[in-house]
Amino acid sequence: MSYVTIACAALFKRVVSRRCSVRPSNQGRMWTCMRRRFAKLALVLFSLTLAGCTQTKAFHRGKSIQPLTSEARVLLMPPDIELYELTAGGMLDPKAEWTAAGTAHVTAALREELGAKRAKLFLYQPSTDMPSKDYAHSQLLKLHEAVGTAVLSHKYIPRLELPNKKDKFDWSLGGGVNVLREEHETEYALFIYLRDSYASTGRVTFIVLAAVVSLGRYVPSAGTQVGFASLIDLRSGDIIWFNRLISETGDLRTPEPARKAVKELLADLPL
Repeated sequence: MSYVTIACAALFKRVVSRRCSVRPSNQGRMWTCMRRRFAKLALVLFSLTLAGCTQTKAFHRGKSIQPLTSEARVLLMPPDIELYELTAGGMLDPKAEWTAAGTAHVTAALREELGAKRAKLFLYQPSTDMPSKDYAHSQLLKLHEAVGTAVLSHKYIPRLELPNKKDKFDWSLGGGVNVLREEHETEYALFIYLRDSYASTGRVTFIVLAAVVSLGRYVPSAGTQVGFASLIDLRSGDIIWFNRLISETGDLRTPEPARKAVKELLADLPL
């Protein structure tokens, strides 16, 4: 995403500082020059539009939700994070080093953000003597991904909303989450899921060429940050609060943008 901003800034400087070096009598060449200028300006305007394109929208179970009391015990599950490089052809190439950095920054931001909440926060600790428990816990992370993805599809896209869930939010991870309550002696668990991608140099080149050829009508994606968070009642498995984050800007590989993403994702968390 930052690659696109840099590229657009360079294009903008060139567009505003240069004139078409074509005689007005040569209308064909003059028109071609103006088309190129228009395409460049369209790309710049598109990049500026993305700066404010962060979206969050929370749902909760029931007609209203009250903040948890100061006695509530909340387990923070390991954040499920993956970072990718977006290739010229639009493929997502996983980057282990980026993912490690993003996970560290998001975890630090979560501790900071949740440290000021009313409820008592407990960090998930893997079992040292029973690998089977760790496996069961990792399967819950995958279950959360599957259920959360379904929520994104069927609750945030009106035309895909399920008839039996219309005008209500009653999603659940099921009774399997009881293993977390028994293991960590907590009543609630907070799950975090984040994916982010960043344009490669080849992708940036493709974006610029596509914008120029299409006169700004088609500007391919330079990467998207998407995620969701769920507060789970470990006694029933019900999702009592859910929030989605979608952004065309931001960079989880660095501390401050990661902190901003966490703050937006947890903005309405009832703790």
